[in-house]
Amino acid sequence: MADNENLPVTKRGKQLLEDELKKLLTVERPSVIKAIEEARSHGDLSENAEYDAAKERQALVEGRISEIQSKLAGVEVVDPSSIQSDRIVFGAHVTVMDMDSEEEVSYQIVGVDEADVKSGYISILSPLARAMIGKQDGDQIVVRSPKGEKEYEIVSFEFK
Repeated sequence: MADNENLPVTKRGKQLLEDELKKLLTVERPSVIKAIEEARSHGDLSENAEYDAAKERQALVEGRISEIQSKLAGVEVVDPSSIQSDRIVFGAHVTVMDMDSEEEVSYQIVGVDEADVKSGYISILSPLARAMIGKQDGDQIVVRSPKGEKEYEIVSFEFK
């Protein structure tokens, strides 16, 4: 998401972006510069695969630095523990039950960059999170995904 939408993030999400930016600036960028200098020392740049690879990596690193700086400049940090709502909104910890398997699973609705489904964090832009927003305990939702439709029931939600 290179566009400058001011999507919300949790404090954890902002910290993850800041940590990644610090690593890019203090580890990755110097490493790329060193690789370029080393490749240049091998002479003819027109047929130097190491130089081309280092320049390509430099472009990726600089692009990500720029993207993170842009996101951090417009970030809206939300503290889920301060939210008081009788409906599901960004930051909620939601437990849903799969209506087919009757299996319960819990997720926290978070910013795009902090999503990690395996760890229980889903993006505010994901189909499941979009279906949950505005719902309450006991509501049933239908999530449309590439695999088809799936029905869930909202078991509970909280802000912590």
